[in-house]
Amino acid sequence: MRLLGLAMLAVVSCSRGPGTAPGPPEAGSTTVEGARRAEDAGRPVSKVERLTADTPKATAAGHTFTAPAGWSVSVRGRATIVTAPEGDSHMAFVDVQAKDAAKAVEAAWAEYGHAKVEPLEVVERFADKDGFTDIHRFRYQVPPNEQRFLIAEAGRTKNAWLVTLVDMTNAVGEKRNAQLLLMFEGRLPSGYTPESFAGKTANRLDDARIGELTEFVETARTQLGVPGVSLGVVQDGQIVFLGGFGVRELGKPAKVDGDTKFMVASNTKALTTLMLAKLVDEQRIEWDSPAASLLPSFELGDADTTAKVQVKHLICACTGLPRQDNEWFFEFDGVTPQQIMEVLATMQPTSGFGELYQYSNLLAAAAGFIGGHVAYPKLELGKAYDEAMRSRVFVPLEMKATTFDHDRAQRGNWARPHAPDLDGKMVPAVHGVNAATIPIRPAGGAWSTARDMLAYVQMELAEGLLPNGDRYVSKDELLARRAPQVASGNEATYGMGLQVETKHGVTLVHHGGAWIGYLSDMMWLPEHGVGAVILTNAEPGWFIQDALERKLLEVLFDGAPQADAKVTAAARSYYEGIAARRKLLDVPVDADVAAGLASAYDNAALGELAVRRTKGTIVFDFGEWKSEVASRKHADGTVSMVMISPGISSGIDEEELVVGLAAGKRMLTLRDYQHEYVFVER
Repeated sequence: MRLLGLAMLAVVSCSRGPGTAPGPPEAGSTTVEGARRAEDAGRPVSKVERLTADTPKATAAGHTFTAPAGWSVSVRGRATIVTAPEGDSHMAFVDVQAKDAAKAVEAAWAEYGHAKVEPLEVVERFADKDGFTDIHRFRYQVPPNEQRFLIAEAGRTKNAWLVTLVDMTNAVGEKRNAQLLLMFEGRLPSGYTPESFAGKTANRLDDARIGELTEFVETARTQLGVPGVSLGVVQDGQIVFLGGFGVRELGKPAKVDGDTKFMVASNTKALTTLMLAKLVDEQRIEWDSPAASLLPSFELGDADTTAKVQVKHLICACTGLPRQDNEWFFEFDGVTPQQIMEVLATMQPTSGFGELYQYSNLLAAAAGFIGGHVAYPKLELGKAYDEAMRSRVFVPLEMKATTFDHDRAQRGNWARPHAPDLDGKMVPAVHGVNAATIPIRPAGGAWSTARDMLAYVQMELAEGLLPNGDRYVSKDELLARRAPQVASGNEATYGMGLQVETKHGVTLVHHGGAWIGYLSDMMWLPEHGVGAVILTNAEPGWFIQDALERKLLEVLFDGAPQADAKVTAAARSYYEGIAARRKLLDVPVDADVAAGLASAYDNAALGELAVRRTKGTIVFDFGEWKSEVASRKHADGTVSMVMISPGISSGIDEEELVVGLAAGKRMLTLRDYQHEYVFVER
């Protein structure tokens, strides 16, 4: 599920549809046909080089990338193949000559050793980037039971192509997402010098430059069909823009402004760690205090990891514990923070402590609840956290509209969430499910405004000072939250609820938030005194926030114009993708499939699933929320039920349950990237 933080970025998000995924003929592969064809063609296979550190590499044509520590590299003909430590997952960089992107990809799969070209799900076209032009990304249909994904991306380099192939299991792709991004985002054509703003002085954001930013946001909003956007920009301690674009709700006239409330989702994490920094200042905790020493009931499913976890590790995405969101997403009505803490005891690490970036909402929630407990040990965990945040963050920063109270948030000036429906029409999203954040609110449950979030960003830029010059939090403890705890991508690290990246020679600190119908980001350039906040109320909003980073650099440093084309291409690909996926679904549900469904199912972790049949539609009702479903038939004969209600289906990712039968009982199997949940006929 693509929720709260977008941990599986679009570059490696799982395609769930028909096909097969034979690996290359290297160690750990399940096919030898490619190897035989390589030998027949006279293409020598190099020895396997196992890497002990991140290592710069070059393809046969001299294009460069960085291969991650722990992976293995081999070369076969024009293909440079990088294999994950698990042996069943690969990324390949293939140099080919071809007349177009499709032919280039076909040739690359053959060079890689793929026995056949898989059925396509969608072809996406992207704006030129980092010296590559005519960029096309091919996503393939892979039956869900194979639990892997295939992607090919072709970019033209002068008179040839570099094709990047991703042939990965879902589990490895999620666990090693940061390493995939290291390779994917770090690709550069031979002889290409990246644009750099290092050493440059930022321009003043005068009316003309602010006009460029606001025109960009409004154009992007319109292209993507996002109903409303709120934007705030600060430079050298002064707000240079605060305002809104579009409407709070489709079909209604109320406009978005700088005081419109949105869910800010995972941006809450940085606010939570700010509260922890205040507790460190008060000498109530230390960053290296063992979590279990502060809350003795804290327990993970692995005793060794439990013993190692310090306060700073709870929110660093570095403990080796993967996402485990479905437990709270499907079962949240009446769930308490204490019950959320108990779920932690079921969590098992899938990588070594400190080894890989793995995003965990439940651990981040634990950080907030433990901090609240330290501050107010006599209060219930949730109330203690709320009071710690109110007294130590919201009041001193004058974040007057920011709240965890959903009822309060949805009064007055607030933005309703939206998402495209099955046919790409923007409509209100399923909203009740947003209450799922209440029991895990330190990880992503805050509502706020651009004005309030800009007050937070201003404090970050002032390194802990308030606008009146008073010291709010010590500089050392504030900045400790930005210190790298684990690599999170190419020239990117994750600290404590904050990501620090180098963009074209400029340091950028930021964090994003993604929840159903709400996409947001806050960003600042600490060396240049500039920050921005963007809040949106529709699913494609992530494209605006992503491109805003680039646009801000362009305006500040007179960079090459790229952001506008980036959004235009993203909007086109996004809606073309929705249309392509729509063709793969049966709506209403295929009659034979519908007849085979039981009326009710149960799962010990996720609760009940009732199948409602009304007016020719089938709805899956999970109690806390429900969604209409479609059916989808896959090439291997598998049938899955796909949830299609706006917001539950995001347009680039799907929630699906695979139809099955075992021991005479009908079953529906739901998977995330690391876990499997089987609903069994009641």
